[in-house]
Amino acid sequence: MSNDPLNMSRFTGLLHAVLRIMAGLSFMSHGTMKLLGFPAAPAALGPMPVSPLSFMGFSGLLELVGGALVLLGLFTRPVAFVLAGEMAVGYFMVHLPHGLIPATNMGEAAYLYCFVFLWLSAAGAGPLSLDNRDKAA
Repeated sequence: MSNDPLNMSRFTGLLHAVLRIMAGLSFMSHGTMKLLGFPAAPAALGPMPVSPLSFMGFSGLLELVGGALVLLGLFTRPVAFVLAGEMAVGYFMVHLPHGLIPATNMGEAAYLYCFVFLWLSAAGAGPLSLDNRDKAA
């Protein structure tokens, strides 16, 4: 008997692309919030936008530019690796001091992004990406 009786594996490539696109799009919104003030940041984060020369501004640049590159699937492996590192640093610097458990230290998004980007750095952009445009034709 097959381990995939519904033949769901036929969606693997498409869902790989959907995960990459949605992660990139969502990550970009964190960058636009920090750098452009849109969408409006929660009051707990303090005033936005921030200076691009600050720590928060640098992370906003990584999120905006890196998120756009992941969204497009361009230079996905190295960009995703850098973004995974950014999220690991962010988790340890910002969230871990407030407790060990991500559900209580507000770090769930940071560690989830970290591991999604780490996976993308290993798996690559997948279909529907600029990295693989030659393979689509």
